Amino acid sequence: MKQFFKVLIKSFVVLFAILLVFFFWASSPTLDESSYAQLSKKTCPISIDNDSIYSIVTYNIGYLSGMTNNKAVIKPKKMFENNLEKVLTEFKKVNPDIIAFQEIDYDASRSYNVNQEQEILNLGYPYSAKGVNWDERYLPFPYWPPSVHFGKVVSGQSIVSKYPLKDYERIILERVSDSPFYRKVFYLDRLLQVVKVVLEDQEVIIMNVHLEAFDKGTREKQLNKVIDLFKQYAKTNPTILLGDFNSDPNYEDAVIKKVFSIPNIGNAAYSKNNYELTFDSENPFERLDYIFYTKKSIEYIDGKVLKAFGSASDHLPLEMKFSLKNKD
Repeated sequence: MKQFFKVLIKSFVVLFAILLVFFFWASSPTLDESSYAQLSKKTCPISIDNDSIYSIVTYNIGYLSGMTNNKAVIKPKKMFENNLEKVLTEFKKVNPDIIAFQEIDYDASRSYNVNQEQEILNLGYPYSAKGVNWDERYLPFPYWPPSVHFGKVVSGQSIVSKYPLKDYERIILERVSDSPFYRKVFYLDRLLQVVKVVLEDQEVIIMNVHLEAFDKGTREKQLNKVIDLFKQYAKTNPTILLGDFNSDPNYEDAVIKKVFSIPNIGNAAYSKNNYELTFDSENPFERLDYIFYTKKSIEYIDGKVLKAFGSASDHLPLEMKFSLKNKD
């Protein structure tokens, strides 16, 4: 009997050691942290036809997983290829000047290691601001079965532009404080990207955000910081705040209403009693994605949810057309 317990204890020790090694290996980064924020310029043909009217789109692209995002199902390569083709086709039609992405993969096993940002840049966007917020050697999610694990993930947020970008900041927002340690290790950082785009000799601030989805208290704290920064930038520059806020106006004590209440702020494709929904893309029932702007410096032309993108992502993109008001 003693021999049996010795073998049992040794087995547990070996198993624990294996799990410990796997934990540290899986949660280790694949990139140097210095590469998490990159402002890039490349040479490519550009198609610009705006007559001083610009267009900007926000799109939670959901790593092109369509309605399977975060579901414990096998995601075939062909599905990603079809979704990418759909997105590229629709962006060629819309031809926006600036696009802000959330949940875009740069090198991830879950999306067959396609650099999705690069595929978009190839449409004719020479400027990009890349913000990695998820860098894991192996992500064991969804938890079961192991065959559907995400594996290696390098993902984040990107702003791509036909016009020059400068002075880029990647700002990490507050984390959920009471998460278990293993979730903190493997969970993504919620980011605010801030960059200037040069339009007509004016520097327009673009703020691209993806707020916490599951913890309302943390989402509110994150948004409070974003609002404070928006107000600072708005004092001196035309400013656009956009992204996935993970808050619908009909939620109880919806945090998004804090943005609505900012003086002289515009809200694209939105009025209190008439607005289109952006989630989910198959049967929309919530508005989670927004484009806000400073009314004193930006003239709103038009805005709409781009339904033609279908279910390439579980979100629908939102577009705003605008012009710049003359400087005082």
